[in-house]
Amino acid sequence: MAGPDPAAAVPGAEAVAAAPGSAAAVGVPGVVPPAPPRRRGPLPVWAALAVVTLAGVASAAQGATNGELGVRVGEPTLAAVVNNLGGTLLVVVGLAVLPSMRAGLAELRRTRPPWWSYLGGLGGAAIVVLGAYVVPVLGVAVFTIAQVAGSSLGGLAVDRAGLAPVGRLALTGPRVAGGLLGVAAVTLAQLGQPIGDLAVGLVLLAVAGGVGVALQSALNGRISAAGSAAAGVAVNFAVSTPAVLLVAALAGAFTGPAPAWPDAWYLYTSGALGVAIVAGLVIGVRSAGVLRTGLALVAGQLGGALLLDALLPGGPGARPAVLAGAALTLVAVVVAGRRNRVAAAGAERAGGRLVG
Repeated sequence: MAGPDPAAAVPGAEAVAAAPGSAAAVGVPGVVPPAPPRRRGPLPVWAALAVVTLAGVASAAQGATNGELGVRVGEPTLAAVVNNLGGTLLVVVGLAVLPSMRAGLAELRRTRPPWWSYLGGLGGAAIVVLGAYVVPVLGVAVFTIAQVAGSSLGGLAVDRAGLAPVGRLALTGPRVAGGLLGVAAVTLAQLGQPIGDLAVGLVLLAVAGGVGVALQSALNGRISAAGSAAAGVAVNFAVSTPAVLLVAALAGAFTGPAPAWPDAWYLYTSGALGVAIVAGLVIGVRSAGVLRTGLALVAGQLGGALLLDALLPGGPGARPAVLAGAALTLVAVVVAGRRNRVAAAGAERAGGRLVG
């Protein structure tokens, strides 16, 4: 998109095209340097939410493929490694063929978002590793509901702290009620299941993973606002892949005999699914904010998760308690989405930073 006419910026002065380092570029009187190219604006809200909903379906499928691959190779962290290496490979290809991705990363050098904005990938690494361990035991639907509870509670804290590019969001009654309903949904979904230390611990781990997703969405959204959506995806995998490799090494995944890798092609699609999920989140956060992005993601996750649990061979099926928990989760995200947004005084976003 072309920038504003430089001649209009200085009445009576005729604009002269200026190359970097030329006299015009260093400020010769009467010569106006060209405006920097504008970054592409966010998608319309409806389009962004549609993208996020599809990303939610991808999230449910990713949990299932990572879980099955981890079981087949006998080491869940290897499934997480395959996921992140696949996503990183796609990012490298994107850097080679997409000028917009390279331009977005270059823009980050100009806008200089705070260093902690780059850490969103750690949340993504956590949920991928947890999913590989937890999904085979709890099932996709229970894991998703627990993750939603964590992301609801984490979203309250993240919004209150103002970590997302939309600024600070007040800790209102509807938001708190939505978070509590999310926790109730996790409890309801576990009815009728053996509740031992292992089951409770896995549910709590999934909740913690949901908190990580809330942080991932907010921080990657800041990178997207300061650079581009493609830059947000690239930064996410640049951080998450080393973290996953470290966890796998500590777990001893690279020692011992080589695993027998299965032939089923779909088990190796998690990297592409991960790129789709991260891209959907950064697009949604920039257009619709963290809360509405979360609602759309949950809609896609629940639809995909319940379908997978019902149809996958050996899956737990769509149990009534899980269906009820899913319904209560939808109530939770709707209640939490009640429009009651209050920005803190003086909170502004400037080039990915919060000031005030």
